[in-house]
Amino acid sequence: MEKKNIDWSNLGFSYLKTDKRFVSNYKNGAWDEGVLTGDDQVTISECAGVLQYAQTVFEGMKAYTTEQGKTVIFRPDLNAARMADSARRLEMPVYPENKFVQAVTETVRANAAWVPPYGSGATLYVRPYMFGSDAVIGVKPSGEYQFRVFTTPVGPYFRGGVKPLTLRVSDFDRAAPRGTGHIKAGLNYAMSLYAIVNAHAEGYDENLYLDAATRTRVEETGGANFLFVTKDGKVVTPKSNSILPSITRRSLMVVARDYLGLECEEREVYFDEVKDFAECGLCGTAAVISPVGKIVDHGHEICFPAGMETMGPVTQKLYDTLTGIQMGRIEAPKGWIHVVE
Repeated sequence: MEKKNIDWSNLGFSYLKTDKRFVSNYKNGAWDEGVLTGDDQVTISECAGVLQYAQTVFEGMKAYTTEQGKTVIFRPDLNAARMADSARRLEMPVYPENKFVQAVTETVRANAAWVPPYGSGATLYVRPYMFGSDAVIGVKPSGEYQFRVFTTPVGPYFRGGVKPLTLRVSDFDRAAPRGTGHIKAGLNYAMSLYAIVNAHAEGYDENLYLDAATRTRVEETGGANFLFVTKDGKVVTPKSNSILPSITRRSLMVVARDYLGLECEEREVYFDEVKDFAECGLCGTAAVISPVGKIVDHGHEICFPAGMETMGPVTQKLYDTLTGIQMGRIEAPKGWIHVVE
C-alpha cells in the first residue's frame, strides 16, 4: 500500500480527514452490521440525547508501523472492555467487544495509506465513540445510538525533544466520589476544560487533581494517570475508584515488573508524600510517558530530583521498553499486539 504524500515528521496532534470511517446504528434493541463509509458528516436530531444530556462515551488508541513493516494496534481488546464499562454506566447499549475490535481493525485497514511509516515518529490515532442519536426531551436514556470509528494521523508528541511538565494543584475537582471518573465519558472532559484553560493562562501545563472527598490523595490530571518512582526505584501509581483505568499505565506496570524487574505498587498516594518521590510522570496514549519536573501547590514548589531537564532514568527505561514493544523492537507479551492483516 503506497502511503499518502505527507510530511509525517511535521504533523501535529490535530484532526486530518482520512478516507474511511465505520458506522453502526442501534435501533429497536439491536445493533446493525455496520458499514465503512467515506462520509465524515453526522446527521442527528436537534433534540438528540447526546446534545441534550451528554450521553456519549469514547476511546482512543493508535495504529503503528513496526520495524518489520507490519501495521499493528496496541491492546484494542482493553479499549473494547473499557468502552463497554463506560456504556453500562451511562445506560447505553454495549457495542459487542469482539465487534469493536473488528470495527477498529477494518477502519485501520481501510486507511492503510494514512498509517505513518516506521521511524517517522507519527502514528495513526483511532477514535471509537458512541452517542445517543434519537430525540430525547425528558431526562432519560436515548432509545437509539450510533457507534463510529474514525482515524487521523498525528505527529510525535515530543516533537523537538522531551519537555518536562509543570503542574499545579487544582482547586477544582475532576470527579465526584462514586461518580463517573472511572469511565471515558465526554462529560468528564467537558468538566475539565475550564480548569485546563485556566492552568494554561497561568503558565502551567496541566492540573493535578486531588480526591474530591478529602483533598488529600493524588488522583490524576485531566487526561492522564500519574506514575511515581521512589528514591529506591519502586514504581508507584495511585489507586482510586474515580481514576480512569489507563491502558498505558496498566501496561507500564507490567513492563516495570516483568521486563525491568522493578518492584511495583498500586495504592492510595497522599499528596504529602509526593515531595519524597524521585521521579514523576504522566502516562497515556498520546505520549506514553510525559516527565513532570515541577508541581506547584499554591506557591509552594515540589521539584523532582530527576525530570527537571529530561526524563528520569527509570521513566526513560519504561518509555523505551514500552515503545520498543509497540514498534516491534522488543518481544511483546502474548495478546498485546494486534496485527492488521
